[in-house]
Amino acid sequence: MPVDPYILLLLGTVGLAALLPARGTTADVASGASTAAIAFLFFLYGARLSTREALDGLKHWRLHITVLACTFVVFPLLGLAARGLVPVLLTDPLYQGLLFLTLVPSTIQSSIAFTSIARGNVPAAICAGSFSSLVGIVLTPLLAAALLGGAVGGFSADSVVKIVLQLLVPFVAGQLLRRWIGAFVARHRKALGLVDRGSILLVVYTAFSAGMVQGIWHRVSPARLAGLLAVEVVLLALMLALTWYGARALGFGRADRIAIQFAGSKKSLAAGLPMASVLFGAHASLAVLPLMLFHQMQLMVCAVIAKRRSRDPREDATSPAGTAASRTAVGTGTRPG
Repeated sequence: MPVDPYILLLLGTVGLAALLPARGTTADVASGASTAAIAFLFFLYGARLSTREALDGLKHWRLHITVLACTFVVFPLLGLAARGLVPVLLTDPLYQGLLFLTLVPSTIQSSIAFTSIARGNVPAAICAGSFSSLVGIVLTPLLAAALLGGAVGGFSADSVVKIVLQLLVPFVAGQLLRRWIGAFVARHRKALGLVDRGSILLVVYTAFSAGMVQGIWHRVSPARLAGLLAVEVVLLALMLALTWYGARALGFGRADRIAIQFAGSKKSLAAGLPMASVLFGAHASLAVLPLMLFHQMQLMVCAVIAKRRSRDPREDATSPAGTAASRTAVGTGTRPG
């Protein structure tokens, strides 16, 4: 099973924060840099997302509504149901992190990659991931404030201003400037991808440094971590089964079911970590731990599933909507990522 090298970097960053946490003035500088990095991340998200291609993809609306329902309805319902596992398997902070995980939007790159490997509807996966990210910019903070309550400060004016300034304003700015900078962003995708990942590492270091200074890691025992892993295994298994068999019950063809399974069962680490830093502040370290573990787990499991799906007998019959979406995406020049 593959281990994402970036996960190793994330774990190394957590280890660095444990050994050399930022304190005092250094912590203030790291916090300011983290805030700027989050704003820049969402500016890049806005600059990369093609609004025209996303609107063209609406022609396959049944598939996209299915993915959005899995991401922002079914996932959160399962997260709320996990409340019954406190305090038997989970502590309250770990449960809050698990519930936040269920509110995060889906991935784009890995959903496309696995859909492609499994010979699924790649254009649909591109559009579904883009829609999920776009909706999540607004919906994830609102759901977190509504379902997590005091853990993220509720609907206070300060929290709303923070979300707008750090997430929405940079994203909208990226969209507005895409006409002039979109080509530059596309040409330098690899270099800007390194900036993306470096920014997230900075966010992780700042969050876990604050956790170390506050001593919150003394509240997490190996037994609790094992319990969290067990809960996440069940959560991922349920979502993989629901997306596959549920899509078949709704009449989707094989190619569309593959896109729904990979886009509807996954959660974005790149979007979730910055959002957690904004929403949870100094308590973000435990909030992002479940997401980091789930991210690696979904990559490993979905890689195995994608390879097995690639050996399935070829089926020419897909849903009419899926075929139309494929023609639309090809005609508009849609590309992965």
